[in-house]
Formats: sequence, structure tokens, C-alpha cells
Amino acid sequence: MNRESGTGKYEQLLERCRGLEPIPTAVAHPCEETALAGALEAGAKKLIRPILVGPAGKIEEIAKRGKQSLEGAEIVDVPHSHAAGARAVELVREGKAELLMKGSLHTDELLGAVVARETGLRTARRISHVFIIDVPTYHKVLIVTDAAINIAPTLEDKVDICQNAIDLAISLGLETPKVAILAAVETVTSKMPATLDAAALCKMAERRQITGAILDGPLAFDNAISLEAAKIKGIPSKVTGDPDILLVPDLEAGNILAKLLSFLAKADSAGLVLGARVPIILTSRADSVRSRIASCAVAMLAAHARRKKS
Repeated sequence: MNRESGTGKYEQLLERCRGLEPIPTAVAHPCEETALAGALEAGAKKLIRPILVGPAGKIEEIAKRGKQSLEGAEIVDVPHSHAAGARAVELVREGKAELLMKGSLHTDELLGAVVARETGLRTARRISHVFIIDVPTYHKVLIVTDAAINIAPTLEDKVDICQNAIDLAISLGLETPKVAILAAVETVTSKMPATLDAAALCKMAERRQITGAILDGPLAFDNAISLEAAKIKGIPSKVTGDPDILLVPDLEAGNILAKLLSFLAKADSAGLVLGARVPIILTSRADSVRSRIASCAVAMLAAHARRKKS
């Protein structure tokens, strides 16, 4: 999250974590060098207290090969990735971990253990994913949701997706986050269901079915991000030009937007899954150690916010 020569948002994020107690974190199957390094470095920065769940011999071999110290990390020995996902979830249910972190196993494997009806980490909320994105050309961190889990969310799904993102933004220090609900146009039309959902979500916020934020939509992307574009189109709004959260119409739109920002705008991002009993640090197997640490920092702040709330 943010380049070495970037705007300092990454460093500001780590500064917010300074002095807070590291959060015990079950790391599922960290059996690849970058995945292990991310967990260990986050531990060294006192963001998490890593509990490495996987084949002990393999973890030790990867650490030795990468010249990484396992000092301060607990290892829970299980035979394979499937068992690692199940045991990591079990550690959370037992209260031994307050965060869950994906290592090098497949996302579906971990989330399968999370959503298991009897043994998982489900709540009344729908599980959703957020990208926390540092775009060099934007004045603050952006939260994009959902670009990884909910393929074609219903209106009711979007209520939970929106509330999950709002709660996270508040845990990151925002008093009243601003949510731009994206569509292809800024007018409400039955020809585009996303615009109907956007209008309904705004009315639901007025009725306090969604709380803690200012919502506006439907907004096309240019009107959401650019105050000038919104003024030209005559859109009066407290959100335009200054959103904290971009709520996308479906997974395809969100995935394209997040990757476009990464590859064309040179943005860096952190990734979390929300709506389960605990925040889940969900990074791609291709993510850098820096991105994994940023994800741990965001999750740490979210975990401390949960402690205060409870």
C-alpha cells in the first residue's frame, strides 16, 4: 500500500498502529516465501503475533531458505493446506486468534472453512471483500468493495457490503465516511438495475437501515471522483470529489476497477474480508510483502476497534 517514493499514506497507516498491542493472528498455510515473509515481518513490526498453521517441517525449510527468523512465531503443525484452513478457523473459534490471515493456500479453500455452517465464522452479516487502495493521483485512501467475493449482489447483499466497508472506514479513524455508489450513469432508470439499487441504498441510509456514513448514488465514476465533473453535470452532493468508499455494482466492475487502478494508476492495495467473526487478511499469492504488511496494519486497527466495541 503505497510506493517507497509515494505519498506517505503507507507510513501514516503504520504510525496509527504504533503503540497498539499486536493481535494474535492465525496464518493459514504460509508455505511460500513471500507469504511467510509477510506474516513474519508484520510480526516483527508488532502488528500481529503470528500463529503459523501448516506443515511445520515445510515452514521451517522455507524460513531457512529465505533466511527468515521464526523467533516469536508459534507453529501449529498440520499435514496440508485443507487442514491448515480448518485449524486456523478453529483457533479463532477457540479465542486463541483474533485475526485470520491467508497464506499460500487457495482463497476458496480458506473461505470454505470460514463459511462452513457448523464450524465456520459466519455472522448475520454477509461476508464481503474490500480493497484499501492508495492511488497516487487521489488525495486519500480509497476503499473499493466488493471486487472479490459477491459476484452479483442483491440489494440486501449491498446493504451488508456497504455497512461492512463503513465500519472498517470508521475503525481506520474516519468520523463520517462518504460512500459513492457507482453505476454507468447518475440518473435512476429501470433499464439499469444498479441505479435502482443505488437509489434504494440512499433511502435506506435516510431510514437508518445503513448507518455511520453519507451515501450518494447512482454516480458515474467521473462524477464520484471529480468535483468538477459533478458540477458540470449539475450534481449537488457532499460525496462527489471526496468519497472514501466506492461501492461497485458487481464483482466484475469492482475487479476491473481495482486492477485498473493498480496497473494503470500504479496504485498499491491491501485486502480484507469483512462480515465474519473476525477480519480476514486476504491477499493474492502474487502480492508483495509490503502489501501484506499494509493488510495486516488495516486488520490490526479493525481488530482493536472490535475490542473497544465489545
